Amino acid sequence: MTQVTVKELAKVVDTPVERLLQQMREAGLPHTAAEQVVTDNEKQALLTHLKSGHKAKVEEPRKITLQRKTTSTLRVAGSKSISVEVRKKKVFVQRSPEEIEAERKREMDERRAVENAARQKAEEEAKRRAEEDARNQPAAGQPASAPAQPVAAAESVREAPAPAAAAPAPASAAPSADARKRDEQRRPDKPRADDRNARGGDGERKNAPHRASVKEKAPAPRVAPRTTDEESDSFRRGGRGKSKLKKRNAHGFQSPTGPVIRDVAIGETITVGELSAQMSVKAAEVIKFMFKMGTPVTINQVLDQETAQLIAEELGHKVTLVSDNALEDSLAESLKFEGESFSRAPVVTVMGHVDHGKTSLLDYIRRAKVAAGEAGGITQHIGAYHVETERGMVTFLDTPGHAAFTAMRARGAKATDIVILVVAADDGVMPQTIEAVQHAVAAGVPLVVAVNKIDKPGADLDRIRSELSVHGVTSEEWGGDTPFVSVSAKMGTGVDELLEAVLLQAEVLELKATPSAPGRGVVVESRLDKGRGPVATVLVQDGTLRQGDMVLVGSNFGRIRAMLDENGKPVKEAGPSIPVEILGLDGTPDAGDEMSVLADEKKAREVALFRQGKFREVKLARAHAGKLENIFENMGQEEKKTLNIVLKSDVRGSLEALQGALGGLGNDEVQVRVVGGGVGGITESDANLALASNAVLFGFNVRADAGARKIVEQEGLDMRYYNVIYDIIEDVKKALTGMLGSDVRENILGIAEVRDVFRSPKFGAIAGCMVLEGTVYRNRPIRVLREDIVIFEGELESLRRFKDDAAEVRAGMECGIGVKSYNDVKVGDKIEVFEKVQVARSL
Repeated sequence: MTQVTVKELAKVVDTPVERLLQQMREAGLPHTAAEQVVTDNEKQALLTHLKSGHKAKVEEPRKITLQRKTTSTLRVAGSKSISVEVRKKKVFVQRSPEEIEAERKREMDERRAVENAARQKAEEEAKRRAEEDARNQPAAGQPASAPAQPVAAAESVREAPAPAAAAPAPASAAPSADARKRDEQRRPDKPRADDRNARGGDGERKNAPHRASVKEKAPAPRVAPRTTDEESDSFRRGGRGKSKLKKRNAHGFQSPTGPVIRDVAIGETITVGELSAQMSVKAAEVIKFMFKMGTPVTINQVLDQETAQLIAEELGHKVTLVSDNALEDSLAESLKFEGESFSRAPVVTVMGHVDHGKTSLLDYIRRAKVAAGEAGGITQHIGAYHVETERGMVTFLDTPGHAAFTAMRARGAKATDIVILVVAADDGVMPQTIEAVQHAVAAGVPLVVAVNKIDKPGADLDRIRSELSVHGVTSEEWGGDTPFVSVSAKMGTGVDELLEAVLLQAEVLELKATPSAPGRGVVVESRLDKGRGPVATVLVQDGTLRQGDMVLVGSNFGRIRAMLDENGKPVKEAGPSIPVEILGLDGTPDAGDEMSVLADEKKAREVALFRQGKFREVKLARAHAGKLENIFENMGQEEKKTLNIVLKSDVRGSLEALQGALGGLGNDEVQVRVVGGGVGGITESDANLALASNAVLFGFNVRADAGARKIVEQEGLDMRYYNVIYDIIEDVKKALTGMLGSDVRENILGIAEVRDVFRSPKFGAIAGCMVLEGTVYRNRPIRVLREDIVIFEGELESLRRFKDDAAEVRAGMECGIGVKSYNDVKVGDKIEVFEKVQVARSL
């Protein structure tokens, strides 16, 4: 707590000590001497007392005068200029509550007087009309005397208020209102319609009462009365009551007495403008609030749900989180179908470590050589095949075993009914084997273990059972529930037993499907074919898919123009558990997207566009949030070196795998950024993107067209083709290593100890040294150490042995050393000779 004396406080506030002590006594403080200490609480009490004393004396100003002066110059003939000065003055007076109350009472009195006058006038008009009607009825037979009576009546009406006008007017406002009303009554009393009709022909005279009654009905007798000031203003302007009626001192907006709390509905994304509109505040207020939070935004900035919720709650509003999936819910309702269910074939996914023989096992089952056609002998695509066996049909999904294809294996596990886990008998359980077990357990799919390569000499079944039991896969022989089958994909041993075990598991699962329902399935793989456009490999899970159906696949849609089986033969329809390739989509869907058959194109287009917009908004919002989270972390740090890559692949699954594998490379100094990726050949736009972003072009199982090759040759871009995923990863690692640069390391070459110091007129201090370790070189940098502390770093000026210049002196020999620009060498110092070596860094 800060404490000062009374004397110091008086000096700070620039007041005499006696005056300050008097004020402290008035505030009830016990201080009597200048050296006493004043605490923060006592200062606060003194300040409160002084403020309360000043409050009574100081009155707020009630009148504000604003003056403005503008000067302009007028040019006249003869090159003369006249200076014109315009002065404006405005006075604003703050009225007291008493004045406001008096004004309100006066207005009410005026309004009441006007209402009474209007009521009196209406009664007189009704009475006069009744008298006129009574006079007009007997006057129908005497047309000559008819005009005189209405005129006399009108004159009597004009003269009737005269005595009232002669009465003395008191000071109140009500008589003045009556006088103005009488003036208003006199003005419109020109010859009325019935007078004009009476002076006209007989035909007009017959219609006179009817016209007068129509005219009299126009003004309603009980309308809200105008104030006398407004009436006088309207007549002064020459109007006849046609001016707009405005209540005096009435405002259209009433200031709220407290903060208004509103219910704000926030979807998955919302713009700043939409959020401010729901909270009924200006967008600038929200932007200012975000700036205070350290987040620069614009009015059209898309916010994610969490950020928008935080803003709305901080500003004191109630937040309701809503889902934007009303369209999706209606789609799910429309896809419900009830029909007779039949048993369907099982979908079996083959999983395991790389090069354990998954594809070779499938080859034997299918009697086809797929693995021989794969680059490098490893599977880099996901394949779907259905095989007719003696006991029924089985659909197989072949997944890659390489580490980069984790997401692809996870999708295979979700779309399947049974997983065959292939383990090489000579290799045992490997990392991808464990990962496959985890995928199967996460998807809740039963396992069948196929121990492959049992024909090899090093096969050990018990070791594999033991290693898998550690991960929760226990064989039936050991009391578990997982069948273990020994097979040889090369010789065909045990394949029938494996199929028997798979079909037995399928019977236990009781797999059902409704063939009469509209087709529904999942995308296994997709690619962009140069001649056929987007091609998607789809596994039908329920219903029947037919050529010509309108399908919705993720955020893509289209009508099926053609369907092909896994052998490339066209088919017209595909039932449950049948994999087919479909043509006709408007883009390449992501692997794992759900496929649904819809009734009309309009619905499919609507849902697809909704999903595309939603995906774009969510992606933008998350990207922006990520940038904002890292904006302060990256401040003050050196920018990372980035290797930009434009990546094109033959199929979507390989593209995702490559993007994931390349994105994981790098460290704190270098990183990989895939600026563009897609399915299909390398096009001219890809080459332009690589040129604009200074990126390297990678083609995985694709080639560049003529336009792209021309740009690559003209601009000298780096474009490479690959067909094995390992090669891409290794090349990118080498490139990142080159971007890291090199580290500088020091190697100590030799150490010499100073035994004596000589003075030379030419070189200054010369150290007579004995080389203790290594070799002392003349042209290398040195350090002078005294008691193992570096006191100088420089280079040698001379190195001599027996008065002869020497290039180097080895250990155990004496020499004379002259240190350049340093003469403070002492006996016992050590001279260390070193060299700097650049060493390449690695990730």
